[in-house]
Amino acid sequence: MTSQRARDRLAARLAEEGIRDERVLEVIRQLPRHHFIDQALHSRAYENNALPIGHGQTISQPWIVARMTEALIEHGVPGRVLEIGTGSGYQAAVLAGIVPTVYTVERIEELLRQARRRFRQLGIENLRSRHDDGKLGWPSDAPFDGIILTAAGDRIPLQLLDQLKPGGVLVAPVGSPSQQVLVRLRKDENGEVTREELGAVSFVPLLGGIG
Repeated sequence: MTSQRARDRLAARLAEEGIRDERVLEVIRQLPRHHFIDQALHSRAYENNALPIGHGQTISQPWIVARMTEALIEHGVPGRVLEIGTGSGYQAAVLAGIVPTVYTVERIEELLRQARRRFRQLGIENLRSRHDDGKLGWPSDAPFDGIILTAAGDRIPLQLLDQLKPGGVLVAPVGSPSQQVLVRLRKDENGEVTREELGAVSFVPLLGGIG
């Protein structure tokens, strides 16, 4: 279940479930998701399910990865995107297949070490990573054209909104562990932010600090 055929089937299923952007579907077809999970779970790599990656974290359901990516690029591909929560590295790798430059921050050092190894093995060169508190973003390289969060807090940290360029888009889950919604925020040229809700989701909590 780690073949090209398995990836093709996954992309076809995502299309059936509403993913329309062919750029996103093509990355899903090409990117070997089994590289981002433990070998013991390889047989489940191309199911449309979240899977554990250790440290209380998960690799997101492929549909969620595709939907968040689609939402981020719907009105144009951002040149520089910041991801908060590297995790397994799969979401960052999907972004790197479309976006010119991706920055990703992970608070758990061991997860970041594993993700960096995967990026090297796959030859992904347009991606920068950092071990830090994701709530702080990446201020030294801000502002960003797009920001994506792969963990949910009760609100978007102001530091991250401040690092979004005018004209930029931020996609994130927001809410409590029992009730979360995926939102897309757009900052206009005057710095005003509008919010759009994209549906119910379930993510691990957004935590501060580093480990």
